[in-house]
Amino acid sequence: MNSLKKGILFATFITSLSFVGCSNDNNDDELMGNWVKKSAFDGPARSSAASFVIGNYAYVATGYTGDEYLKDLWVYNSTGDYWEQKADFTGVARSSASAFELNGKGYIGLGYDGTNKLKDFHEYNPATNVWEQKAEFAGSARYSAVGFQVGGKAYFGTGYDGNYLKDFYQYNQTSNTWNQVNGFSGNKRRNATVFVINDKAYLGTGVNSGSNQNDFWQFDPSTDLWTKKRNLDDSESDHDTYSIVRSNATSFTMNGLGYIACGEGSKTIWEYNPSTDLWKERTSLEGSSRTDAVGFAINDRGFVLLGRSGSSYFDDAWEFKPLEEQNDYDN
Repeated sequence: MNSLKKGILFATFITSLSFVGCSNDNNDDELMGNWVKKSAFDGPARSSAASFVIGNYAYVATGYTGDEYLKDLWVYNSTGDYWEQKADFTGVARSSASAFELNGKGYIGLGYDGTNKLKDFHEYNPATNVWEQKAEFAGSARYSAVGFQVGGKAYFGTGYDGNYLKDFYQYNQTSNTWNQVNGFSGNKRRNATVFVINDKAYLGTGVNSGSNQNDFWQFDPSTDLWTKKRNLDDSESDHDTYSIVRSNATSFTMNGLGYIACGEGSKTIWEYNPSTDLWKERTSLEGSSRTDAVGFAINDRGFVLLGRSGSSYFDDAWEFKPLEEQNDYDN
């Protein structure tokens, strides 16, 4: 073979290797999941809002615009894809509050009003569109705590009161009282996130003294026991390397799987399977990366909306469809 032919073959071989390398590095092409843009939030763009879901509707309240703390309440109709404004939250305007739904009522408490850490607590009745102040939270005034309802029991826990916290309190709706629940042996933190699958709550992420936390926990309300699960930066022989560690993320549950999305400097989303205790990366949010967003699920449909990136605040809303391939042309 002459030198010219040898040179052509060598160049072709090198070019082929380059294409293979580029294809292997482009992991996004291999990820499942599609994001569909929904009706933009009708209120001001904001971060650090609170949300709860009652029946077929999601409610979003409070938050911070970058200039103003808010107390407005909006409800999202996922069937019609539109927003309606409801009665303003009756506490002081705030951000970084915590919320949950319990027996058809919505609850918001805690947070930060720009000057003070808060511990007041309020109930919303969607049937009457009326707020009512309830018993003050029994723990310290704080913000960036988690709120969740699991197995018919509702909780606030973790957060920041000048120190990072790891305590949890259960709210009794009948007696309108709070009781401390012991037993969480995870790390202190604020800005964690929680999702609920089959009457178990799963808590992870968050930050403690500038360090993002990697531990991940399951809570069983029937026994009040916390069980440690696989760390969020774990890589073992039966699993691809992953890192879900972050703060200020959001989460939701669909079809028996949990999802953690976005967070500081991120737009990635990870899917958790409780039967295997394993995570799988899905297609990243097609909107801007963001922190302090809102996430919720309505009838096994998952949504991410609002949040901020630096000094930019968002009012866009996105629905995640995990079983579809990404489509760049449907938004």
